[in-house]
Amino acid sequence: MTRLIFFCGHAGTGKTTLAKRLIGPLIRSTGEAFCLLDKDVMYGPVGAAAMQALIGDPNDRDSPLYLQHFRDPEYRALIDTARDNLALGINVIAVAPLSREIRERRLVDRAWLDVGDDVAIHVVWVEADDHTVRERIAARGDPADAYKLAHWDAYLQRRFVPTGDARRGLLSVNTTSATSADYDALLAVLAAEPAATPDPSR
Repeated sequence: MTRLIFFCGHAGTGKTTLAKRLIGPLIRSTGEAFCLLDKDVMYGPVGAAAMQALIGDPNDRDSPLYLQHFRDPEYRALIDTARDNLALGINVIAVAPLSREIRERRLVDRAWLDVGDDVAIHVVWVEADDHTVRERIAARGDPADAYKLAHWDAYLQRRFVPTGDARRGLLSVNTTSATSADYDALLAVLAAEPAATPDPSR
């Protein structure tokens, strides 16, 4: 079996940092090959070039134009690239917000992902408190975050936070308060033999 692990969450929660922290230990613990696919690294420059050509603002990631015409193709391409690696026997760690997909439970929908029962799926929801998130976003100085910082209250209001059925089957980590023991516990779950991994859709 191969493993498909999603690290999801909003900007500044630490999902990329967490994925990079765990990929080495995962490789050593399992003895298996993993690749890391970060949506922003893979498709950020393409989106920036397109928005520059269309509206003269390469950093726009919040306008209706971007959200309606670029978001879904970028996410679909991420999933397709993950599936190609899985078909080659390479485990995948995919990093992206994917909040809409979590809300609609697509990340545990094998038909939507187009993967078979031979792929073990884990979805890690990464979160942090609002103060920590704002500090991290401001500190990294990414121009694509300018809208979020300038409209902070509105941005917080429109963020999706999984609850109820949407949270079922998720592995959750709060990077504001997580300890080394918490990260070790998460690693143990992700590195467990796939046959012993519970079905995330239940």
